[in-house]
Amino acid sequence: MIEWFSNLELFPKFYWIIALIGSLIFVFIIIATFIGIDGADDFDDIDTNIDADVGIEFQFITFKNLIGFFTIFGWSGIACIDAGFSNAITIAISAFCGLAMMSIMAAMFYYMKKLNDSGTLNYKNAIGAIGEVYLSIGANRSKMGKVHIRVQGALRELEALSDSLTEVKSGTIIKVVDVTNNGILIVNQTQKPIEPIKTESYELPTNTRI
Repeated sequence: MIEWFSNLELFPKFYWIIALIGSLIFVFIIIATFIGIDGADDFDDIDTNIDADVGIEFQFITFKNLIGFFTIFGWSGIACIDAGFSNAITIAISAFCGLAMMSIMAAMFYYMKKLNDSGTLNYKNAIGAIGEVYLSIGANRSKMGKVHIRVQGALRELEALSDSLTEVKSGTIIKVVDVTNNGILIVNQTQKPIEPIKTESYELPTNTRI
């Protein structure tokens, strides 16, 4: 095995190294994700750090997806080399296959997360609820944000839009006025309830002379 590998030319050797290393990590990630063994959450933390915009749910460039890319990139390249394709065609085909794998994995994890987050949640139950903006919401539905709001007895982080003429900034108290067909909250800025001013009454001591 070692002798066979050492006799390979540089180009196929490059693809074999990527394919083998990528496959080992890919298999471990898939098993850890679906079984839920300790350490699986570490890959989610890496994904969060790679994704620059935390408001974007569909994550294309993540650690998991990159491993999927290099795994398929390596094996498809080996197949092209065995088929006798030129180096340029091999690189083009393997890159295309890798990107296709990234797209499939991104979509798979996206919908898995959506199913996990939504569960049996009825978004209509959020109408009338008061919450707080977590990620700023653009004016006139120009940019989606996120709010923290209690729905069905649990505090949840949900996507939201607003018809406000100005940006609804983080920390603003809002009220849910409607919900779109795809579960996006429509919120309006509201005011915190004004607490009554407490007054204290004083009584003169009974033995005080006026």
